[in-house]
Amino acid sequence: MVHVLDLKFLDKPDTIAAFLIESSAGPILIETGPYSTFESLKEAVNDKGYELADIRHVFITHIHLDHAGASWALAELGATIYLHPFGKPHLQDPSKLLASATRIYGEEGMERLWSTLKPIPAEKLRTVAHQETITVGDIEVKAWHTPGHAVHHIAWQVSDVLFAGDVAGVKIEGGPVMPPCPPPDINIEHWQESLRLVRSLKLEKIYLTHFGPIPAAKIPQHLGELEAGLLRWAEWMRPHYEQGKKAEEITPLFQAFVKKELAAAGVTEAQYDLYENANPAWMSVAGLLRYWRKKLEE
Repeated sequence: MVHVLDLKFLDKPDTIAAFLIESSAGPILIETGPYSTFESLKEAVNDKGYELADIRHVFITHIHLDHAGASWALAELGATIYLHPFGKPHLQDPSKLLASATRIYGEEGMERLWSTLKPIPAEKLRTVAHQETITVGDIEVKAWHTPGHAVHHIAWQVSDVLFAGDVAGVKIEGGPVMPPCPPPDINIEHWQESLRLVRSLKLEKIYLTHFGPIPAAKIPQHLGELEAGLLRWAEWMRPHYEQGKKAEEITPLFQAFVKKELAAAGVTEAQYDLYENANPAWMSVAGLLRYWRKKLEE
C-alpha cells in the first residue's frame, strides 16, 4: 500500500510529498523532503503507525534539497539511502551542493526553505544502476535513470506505479502540468528521451513529488502537456538568451509569462501560490539560460 505524505512545505498543502510503502520488511520511504519539513515527515509517518527509526530503506529520485534534504537525518536513524551514482559524492560531502544552493537562495532563504544538510557516511549510501531492481521484503523497486531535469535523476517503479520525482513535472490541485527547470542540469533532449521511456512503461499510476497521483487514463495527456510546456518554455527563453539579456532582466518577464499561462489554464491566486512554492518561475530562468548557453556555444 502507498501512502502519500503531505510535508506541508512552508505551512501549505499539496506542495512537497513523500511516499510510504508498506512491505513485509517494514516501511519503505520514497523521497524525504527538505530537513525543514522533518517534523511534518515524522508526524505523517507516526500517523501511519510507524516511527522514523522503523524506516530502513529510503529511495530518493535526485539530490535536490526538496527531494533529499532530510536523507541525512534518516541515515542517522539507520536507513540506507538509495540513489543515482552521480548523486553519491554530493550527499557524502554536501559542501558543493550547499554552496550552490546558498548562491541561489541566500543564507536567509536556505534556512527558511531547506534548513540544513549534513554528510552521509558512504556505507549508508547505495547507488543503483539503470534498470536495477532492489528487493525489500515482498516489494521490488526498479530504477529508471531519467535525466533531463537532473543528470542524477531516477524514477522508481514499484509494480505498476512510478514515483517520478520531477521528470513528470509539477501538477497541483488539478491544475496544468509545469516543467521545473532549475540549474544546473536542464537538458531538453535528455528530458524528452526520459519521457519516451516513461511512456513505454505499462503504468496504472504516476506519483508526483509535486504533487500526488496521476491515474493511468490521464498519463498520456499529462506527459504530452508536460513535453509541450517544456518546449514552449525553452523556445520562449531562446531569443532572450540570443539577445544577450541578463537573468535579472529576464526574470520578471518570465514570471509574467508563466503567471499568464497558469491563469489561462484556470489557476486561482491560491493555487498560483502553491505552484510558486513547488516550482518558482524565477528558478527556471537560470536553468533554461544555461541550457541554451551549453547547446548553442558547444
